[in-house]
Amino acid sequence: MSNSDPRAGNDPDKQKVEEVLQTESGGRAATGSAAVILFIVPLLWSLFQLWIASPLPYIFEIGVFNSTEARSIHLAFAAFLAFAAFPMIRGKHANHVPVYDWILALAAAFAASYLFIFYDQLATRPGAPNMQDLVIALGGLVLLLEATRRALGLPLTIVAAVFIFYSLAGPYMPDVISHKGASLSKLASHQWLGTEGVFGVALGVSTSFVFLFVLFGALLERAGAGNYFIKVAYAMLGHMRGGPAKAAVVSSGLSGVISGSSIANVVTTGTFTIPLMKRVGFPATKAGAVEVAASTNGQLTPPIMGAAAFLMVEYVGISYLEVIKHAILPAMISYVALIYIVHLEACKLNMKGIERLDRPTLAQRMLNWVVIVLALSVLTLVVYYGIGWMKDWLGSAAIWVLSPLLLLVYVGLVGYATRFPELEEDDPESAMDELPPVGPTVKTGLYFLLPVVVLVWCLTVERFSPQLSAFWATVFMIFIVITQGPLKAFFYKQGNYVAGLKQGVIDLAHSLVTGARNMVGIGVATATAGIVVGTVTLTGIGLVMTQFVEFISGGNLLLMLIFTAIISLILGMGLPTTANYIVVSTLMAPVIVTLGAANGLLVPLIAVHLFVFYFGILADDTPPVGLAAYAAAAISGADPIRTGVQGFTYDIRTAILPFMFIFNTQLLLIGLTGWFDLLVTIFSAVTAMLVFSAATQGYWFTKTRWWETALLLLITFTLFRPGFWWDMVYPPTEDRPGSEVLEYVDKVPADEPIIIRASGMSIDGEEVSKYLRLPLPAAETPAQRLAEAGLEVSAQGEEMVVDFVNFGSVAEQAGISFGWTIDKVQVEKDRPPKELAFIPALILLAFLAFGQLRRKEREDAVAEPA
Repeated sequence: MSNSDPRAGNDPDKQKVEEVLQTESGGRAATGSAAVILFIVPLLWSLFQLWIASPLPYIFEIGVFNSTEARSIHLAFAAFLAFAAFPMIRGKHANHVPVYDWILALAAAFAASYLFIFYDQLATRPGAPNMQDLVIALGGLVLLLEATRRALGLPLTIVAAVFIFYSLAGPYMPDVISHKGASLSKLASHQWLGTEGVFGVALGVSTSFVFLFVLFGALLERAGAGNYFIKVAYAMLGHMRGGPAKAAVVSSGLSGVISGSSIANVVTTGTFTIPLMKRVGFPATKAGAVEVAASTNGQLTPPIMGAAAFLMVEYVGISYLEVIKHAILPAMISYVALIYIVHLEACKLNMKGIERLDRPTLAQRMLNWVVIVLALSVLTLVVYYGIGWMKDWLGSAAIWVLSPLLLLVYVGLVGYATRFPELEEDDPESAMDELPPVGPTVKTGLYFLLPVVVLVWCLTVERFSPQLSAFWATVFMIFIVITQGPLKAFFYKQGNYVAGLKQGVIDLAHSLVTGARNMVGIGVATATAGIVVGTVTLTGIGLVMTQFVEFISGGNLLLMLIFTAIISLILGMGLPTTANYIVVSTLMAPVIVTLGAANGLLVPLIAVHLFVFYFGILADDTPPVGLAAYAAAAISGADPIRTGVQGFTYDIRTAILPFMFIFNTQLLLIGLTGWFDLLVTIFSAVTAMLVFSAATQGYWFTKTRWWETALLLLITFTLFRPGFWWDMVYPPTEDRPGSEVLEYVDKVPADEPIIIRASGMSIDGEEVSKYLRLPLPAAETPAQRLAEAGLEVSAQGEEMVVDFVNFGSVAEQAGISFGWTIDKVQVEKDRPPKELAFIPALILLAFLAFGQLRRKEREDAVAEPA
């Protein structure tokens, strides 16, 4: 903490900061034999995770674990380290581990590994646990809650305990949320002895590939990639107005590739960026807030978006490549807008750029950018088409050619890097009066990009699973950590290769330990969040939530989204992003999709999950418990509450994005018809976000007046959602009588859905009428297509009566029952493109720009004589 920290005497704030930093650094710093154990156990955990992710168990046919066994061992490591690495009471026993902690650690590890040790016996008595099973399961739940409290604090522990209590006390709950209740035996069996609760999907994702991505980030950081990314960002952007702050945004985005955690991002990049921002004139509060806003957005940045993004693969049922595709445009425009916000802040403070050592002319700068763009384009084409052609030509032998080629490129880039001075760690106390040259800075670490290239190649081209992709990228990163020292010694002609190799092995061991200790919180969080998921499946609270939310929102989708956002923000104040995402998406995602469809709006499931994901991340800087804001304040010396408030004002741009892509799914690259449609979507979204940034900051070319702010917000809304105005003039759909459903079905392409309004008696005996989305398989006639969907109908006047619904068919899953009627069929109308609404919005924007520029000229003219 800074010596000038005004909060130095404020113990609660200081303790909060220390808790945040301790959580992110993996717990207590033990000494003696405890330190040895806390080094060996995480090391073994990392080696275990690498083993199960590799193809070696299947090649040698030893050490093969099924998913349940792997999850059990994964949680055993996490639970052991939670008790051994985190003290029972914060601030006590910070340097040694008491005996009772070792006992609890072993007990928790045994309870977690119970499924692995007694796997065969448990398989013979599913749903019928004996007394030993019950004792271990109930003890395991209690120990897991305590492990969660130690590693992550009380909030998630309380949430999980409430859900356990709800499972047991169902009959005594208010009528609206009551259920028949569960016995201790059923609770234990469901939550601990199967894969519906603690050992469910969330822990499975943590086991299979989240660990590898965290380990990959730890290896990159240890190798020096974090410092490299920061230095490159400063070299390229530091000469601009507010350059260090813009570089902080970019470096945090690049660090998002490494960490996938907003708090870890603040702690790592903020150590360098916040002091630099303060040195060039940013107030401490704004310096910390910029880093907080940039770091929270780091989790939104593909290709690595934190553990929650990998959970989407399982929950939504799409590939990780699809998740990246849907997330990339919102992440891009959010970061562009943050850089613009920083520019506006710099303009307000009348900042200048920092002088470069090389001082290139305008022509040289333009030429450098052209060369960089061309080089990246050529490199992309060579990698994509060149390697793709080699794969087609060489077939299965391609790996034996491409692997040596990759190694040659790596050796060549390391040799090239040694021609330039090594990058030094930044000194926060030194003056920031000049910047390093761009070229040499970039060239010193180009080989750090190779593991990221391997990761992206495996994910996007080879279409490997995230686990296998992360494994190969991690293996290559391990190779770099071990060999970069000896290779540099060779190229520098120093001759001391053994020392370099020894240091590489030491760095590797420390990286493996750091990666594992950083996973303790995620491991116990995903296990504890599994209790919430298990409660939903055990009690049926999901249906209750649908009815409850529909009641309080009155069926209004916007109110429901606001309600969901508030829940995410409140829970996210104390829950890690991953746990928050699991809890809220489990409870709310199906509700939003169902009620949206009932109101005639088809909300893609991925859009709802990204909505929850975004607001879970934003909770990291939401006062009064924004953990990222506390971490930033620890570095900047500012007040954490003010830092959080300022950071959230910067992040308002991110908060409106989820609402926009729910109503305009083109922002998620859904429903685009071609390249022109894509370019228009990107242009309108980026422009809208920049305009919104100017409106919220109260400054564009000069200070904005209230009516200019109002018009800028109106333009933003129009660019983000042109259909809102266009639908008033040209309705997108019209409802036709249900009797015309067969005629319309004949015009719908194969496997495309139709939207119908159906009515009938619900299970509860109430008359309901709602819009439903019915996918239609291909068939020869319209009646056969409906039959393939599981539906048989007959005409009665202007309606269609449902005569039969196949059990388990898409029609039944859509919510149609026997005896219902199809009252209306929603038909799309031909109309001019909604993007024409952009024209008046852009004309109005041009008039505002003209007025602002004229006013700025007058203000500058008045200021010059002074």
